[in-house]
This record gives sequence, structure tokens and C-alpha cells, in this order.
Amino acid sequence: MKKLLPVLILLSLVWADEKSDLIVDLEQSLMATCCWSGTVYDHGNKEMEMEIAGMVNAGKTKTEILDYYKEKFGERVLAIPIAEGFNYFAWIAPIFIGLLGITIIFVYIRTTKETPEIAEVTDESVAYSDQIERELKEMD
Repeated sequence: MKKLLPVLILLSLVWADEKSDLIVDLEQSLMATCCWSGTVYDHGNKEMEMEIAGMVNAGKTKTEILDYYKEKFGERVLAIPIAEGFNYFAWIAPIFIGLLGITIIFVYIRTTKETPEIAEVTDESVAYSDQIERELKEMD
């Protein structure tokens, strides 16, 4: 009996740690429905935090809890969109835009390596240079 008590205490600590990890994971996966400006974890929506903790303590799984909120609020409540249908665009667009940006940078770097010729100005190359010089001297 003396050996069983420490084992039970250790198991309860491990189980409590798993529950708290699941609660944090769920809070990071759901948007706060009070203002939709961030996740429950970041925003601190107390009502949803208590509801999530209650569901986890009742033994519900992550999928069951996420499905509950999806039915209640729609897919908008998920912080990370489901990768299906039009939502693929949310996953592919950042990659496409990044590759496009890198391509533009490489093309710009490649085309600007050519050094422009420096034009040398001589007196003969400027039309009316004698007249300009004369007028400048008169102004002094």
C-alpha cells in the first residue's frame, strides 16, 4: 500500500499535465468569439477557457471539442483553416507569393549587374558651349 500511493500521485500528475497540454492546445486552435481578434489563448476569453476546461475534464477529445465549436460558430472559429476546398488557397498562397518575390529579386539583381557607361562631357559635345561660357562670364 505504501508503494501504491506514490505511483498514484505520479500518475495523477502526469494525467493533469496531459489535460493542461490539451487545454492549451485547444485554446491555441480556437479563435476568441467575443471579438475574433485572436486565439482564446492569446486573447484570454474567460468564458471559452472555462468551457474548454470543463469539456476536457469531462473526458472529451480534441476532435470532439473542435467539432462542437465548428457546429456552433462555423469554420471561422478555427485558428488554422482546414486544408480542403478553397482553404487550400490559404496554404498555397504564401508559398506562391514568397516564390514570386524571390524570383523578382533574382531578376532584379541579374539585370542590374551591368554597369552603365559613364558619359564624358567635353566642350565640343555641348552645343553652344562658347555662348554659354560667355554669358556666364558676363553674369559675374
